[in-house]
Amino acid sequence: MPEGDTVWNTARVLERALADRILTGSDFRVPRLATTDLTGWAVRESASRGKHLLLRLRHPESDRRLTLHSHLRMDGAWRTYAPGERWTARPAHLIRVVLRTSEAVAVGYHLHDLALVPTGQESTLVGHLGPDLLGADWDEVEAARRLAAAPTVEIADALLDQRNLAGIGNLYKAETLFLRGLWPWTPVGEVPDLPALVRLAQRLLASNRGRWLQTTTGSLRRTEANYVYGRGGRPCHRCGTLVRRAEQGERITFWCPHCQPGPGTAPGRAGIR
Repeated sequence: MPEGDTVWNTARVLERALADRILTGSDFRVPRLATTDLTGWAVRESASRGKHLLLRLRHPESDRRLTLHSHLRMDGAWRTYAPGERWTARPAHLIRVVLRTSEAVAVGYHLHDLALVPTGQESTLVGHLGPDLLGADWDEVEAARRLAAAPTVEIADALLDQRNLAGIGNLYKAETLFLRGLWPWTPVGEVPDLPALVRLAQRLLASNRGRWLQTTTGSLRRTEANYVYGRGGRPCHRCGTLVRRAEQGERITFWCPHCQPGPGTAPGRAGIR
């Protein structure tokens, strides 16, 4: 699933292509928006909120403001093209929306939760989210407070809960826990220094704004970009112990048993390999 930095980067791509331009056409390929026509509307800005994309529009002859909301989930993507350029990113049947200006075309593939709402009602879509790690509302004290409110929840699951802090996905969850030496099944109430944990997560995401490679090691070589994520069965970059992987909740967790020691056998570790 695209994480907060990927969504932030996608918002910047749309911003460069569409902001301050008038839409010359729109094509929605989802039933609830199939008759919507945004021709003539101006694109004010493109923003991200955690893993959510918000394209804000204004009517040229009134005070009306609308927001086009989309979520990428596992397989969604936005691509931009020059007028007349061939759309090559995905098969045509995956297209959910096309937005045109005189200078660019934005094509949304396999988008989820696509909705068009008055901008003043954006909170109905994203108001439940915790502080955004890449947003102006970032507040590590509030994020830590929200995590601490459920002390029995496993820390890996707590970091993925967007109501606590918005933007962390499976990659940054695994890498943050590795760098803090935390076993993924540790209860939140046993995690020392929650503010330091969320501060590190924010720093990792922020360091990758503006590039698509998500590196946590500092290396820009894809095979060396992460410490444990996606490295099950391979040596830990730090100690050489084989990285392990296991199901945790609905996700796969990666960790180094030497650098992130746990208290022996624990629930959820069945199927480790």
